[in-house]
Amino acid sequence: MTAANLLDRRRALLGPNVPTFYEEPVHIVRGKGVLVWDDEGRQYLDCYNNVPHVGHCHPKVVEAICRQAGTLNTHTRYLHETILDYGERLTATFKGGLSQLVLTCTGSEANDIALRMAQAITGKTGIIATDHTYHGNTTAVAQLSRTNPPPGGTWPNIRFVPAPDSYRPLGGEPGEAHAQAFAAEVGRAIASLEAAGYGTSAMILCPYFANEGFPDLPAGWLAAAAAAVRKAGGVIIADEVQPGFGRLGSHMWGHQRAGLTPDIVTMGKPMANGHPVGGVATTPEIMAAFREGFRYFNTFGGNPVSCAAALATLDVIEEEGLMANAEAVGAFAHAGLRDLATRHDCIGDVRGAGLFFGAEMVLDRATRQPATAFTKRVANEMRRRGILINFLGIHYNVLKIRPPLPFSMANAAQLLSVLDEVLASTPLRP
Repeated sequence: MTAANLLDRRRALLGPNVPTFYEEPVHIVRGKGVLVWDDEGRQYLDCYNNVPHVGHCHPKVVEAICRQAGTLNTHTRYLHETILDYGERLTATFKGGLSQLVLTCTGSEANDIALRMAQAITGKTGIIATDHTYHGNTTAVAQLSRTNPPPGGTWPNIRFVPAPDSYRPLGGEPGEAHAQAFAAEVGRAIASLEAAGYGTSAMILCPYFANEGFPDLPAGWLAAAAAAVRKAGGVIIADEVQPGFGRLGSHMWGHQRAGLTPDIVTMGKPMANGHPVGGVATTPEIMAAFREGFRYFNTFGGNPVSCAAALATLDVIEEEGLMANAEAVGAFAHAGLRDLATRHDCIGDVRGAGLFFGAEMVLDRATRQPATAFTKRVANEMRRRGILINFLGIHYNVLKIRPPLPFSMANAAQLLSVLDEVLASTPLRP
């Protein structure tokens, strides 16, 4: 079965425009740790996927799934203790009174619930998001994606603010000036929502601003914007689907690294190492308002098999010291990228934390003109050489490197060596 045949079958069955990575999509048939293999037996170093958070097919997670699936699987209208064991372990990693939990199947569902929680506790419906974010694909959260607006336009209770960009900052200067400029944009969004009669229920953001290109922002950078939202009666939703669960090395959660205490935290992709699990953590006050205002039940959310997988994933993060590994290997890779920047003028900026790092590609360092097409060529050439990475950012010119947490120094050295070769051999302009 060739890739062309598979693509034909996909189009016939799944319809048009179903996305795949790379100009030559990879037909992956097996994975282990930080490696995957295609149908011809070729090995790839996975430097992109955060779903297999503790490594593809980790034996402890696989065993937990099999054991529980062979015992019982049902929903939360029957009592089972695994959801409680997991929830108590998970919420203990938070501060700020985030002690209660709803489990879902996806991050999209989690963000949808978070918006309902905000509406329930505030009695308002206005929502603020950045203009280059992504929070999922339910009808409600799809409204938050300005880069892919829904047919018929965005709901009138949504306001967008400019995505942070530490390389080209609002206000002209990084740091505090940038933070105050962003807070001013949030203030204008609040005023607009108030004038329209919606009020401000929430500002939702990824505390690492992953899809925006993970700009380099100091701790406390969001303080002024968060204060403005709370003064208007709104709450802060931190979407931890990408930076959470120790990926950034120094902290378990992106909002902790950012110096932000959210009112609601949403989670998804890496929670159970590939088993479909999402979740929302919040305070008892907000949870009570949500339970009073909405009749919510999820047949598969919090089922015993999913909880067993999620609990095993937490175990592995702790037992294998994966947060510390993320910090150490991430620092090594970050330094390696800075070294590459001394030899390749196409690298305009190096940024990241832990095992979520990358570089912004430019056509000219003086003008900082984005090298969008070049960045895409680099990602595709890396794939051809057996390294899986991708790209994102406001201008789609930031290399996105986000491997499973067991990624080693040797893996990082291999990545950097191949990237050095690709940058040297790929023309900046075709």
